[in-house]
Amino acid sequence: MRASAFIVVIFLICGAVAIAGCTSSQSATALSGSSSSSSGTTASPSLTTGPTDVMPSNIAVTVTVGEKDYLGKIPVTFNGGQGQNNVHTITVTMTRADGSTQTETLGSDAGDTINLDGTRGSGSLSGQSDRVQVSITMNNGITYNVADVLREYRSRSGTGA
Repeated sequence: MRASAFIVVIFLICGAVAIAGCTSSQSATALSGSSSSSSGTTASPSLTTGPTDVMPSNIAVTVTVGEKDYLGKIPVTFNGGQGQNNVHTITVTMTRADGSTQTETLGSDAGDTINLDGTRGSGSLSGQSDRVQVSITMNNGITYNVADVLREYRSRSGTGA
């Protein structure tokens, strides 16, 4: 009786994990190694952020997505880390408030920075948000989504947020 109850509990736990999506494996999507910048309009822009991946500590690297300035520029900087030599490609994709996108390839040397052209506001203290997603593809083909953030327009005005 105890063994059958134990088996039922194990099946329930496995079912809960499967429903939660914790059993999905990493995607091995291959990304182009060339630098590209494209602007296009998508049918339905998604400005809703999603979950990010946690890189294993032995290959961890970090990327910083800075705040959008009053000109609408969003700096993205590669900070390096233990796995810096294992980085194949760092792809940064920005979805603007109007649905257009910009995709750039960030260098893999510590301190490499790109500036994305985000949506500018109209001078108000709060403006439209842009979504920035950063994916890092390692030499083994595994891609980690390390950042998915919204950046809101900030005016030059000294008052407010």
